[in-house]
Amino acid sequence: MRSRKPIAGIICDRRPVGAHPFHIAGEKYIAAVRDASGATPLLIPVLEPPIGPEEILASVDGLLFTGSPSNVAPHHYGGPSPREGVLQDHHRDATSLPLLNAAIAAGKPVLCLCRGFQELNVALGGTLYQHIHEIEGKRDHREDKGADLDAQYGPAHEVHVQGGLLGRIVREKSFRVNSLHSQGIDKLAPPLHADAIAPDGIVEAVSMPGAKGFLLGLQWHPEWRWAENPVSREIFSAFGAAMSNAR
Repeated sequence: MRSRKPIAGIICDRRPVGAHPFHIAGEKYIAAVRDASGATPLLIPVLEPPIGPEEILASVDGLLFTGSPSNVAPHHYGGPSPREGVLQDHHRDATSLPLLNAAIAAGKPVLCLCRGFQELNVALGGTLYQHIHEIEGKRDHREDKGADLDAQYGPAHEVHVQGGLLGRIVREKSFRVNSLHSQGIDKLAPPLHADAIAPDGIVEAVSMPGAKGFLLGLQWHPEWRWAENPVSREIFSAFGAAMSNAR
């Protein structure tokens, strides 16, 4: 009998569409999980009350925590209240933060991108800059929202690999990545290792020494045109292999 593909749970955002709330995930993440990792994508709604982490983990072989227009609510890491107009998603926070801790404890393969990268740091006790471009010595990591998508997701700056899981996955030790974020890691969570650093010192990738399973967080978006980027292919292939081996 042919063995099934691994199942990758993908966390949703909760956003209004017209008068109704919808639980949604970007197609670029869903397609990358299917086509680059070889897994079957399964969307995880962020209901109130949340679905329990144990129930979710029993149904998936790995988890992808995606990017989002929303930010992690700063009360989760002791930060100041967000400025007016900054999008929050308390429903996603309530599902994603406990789920991350449960998945790590269970050794489930986990890949965290952009907002997911920031969620990972917060879930494990780290803090965030809310506006990196206002910090002395830091560059502006935001995209040009007036540009087309290819320009927004185009290579923006170098990252330098510092070992960790990313160093074991990718061949290149320095490469260019896209940059579409206003927030970033301030205090690195104690269990995490900084796997890659931007030229201005912002942490761009993390892993966890001694983790029971695959655990990688990236501040950039490897899902965008992944097939054209050898680093992205290596990352999603490693995630897929980890899910297959974890079944």
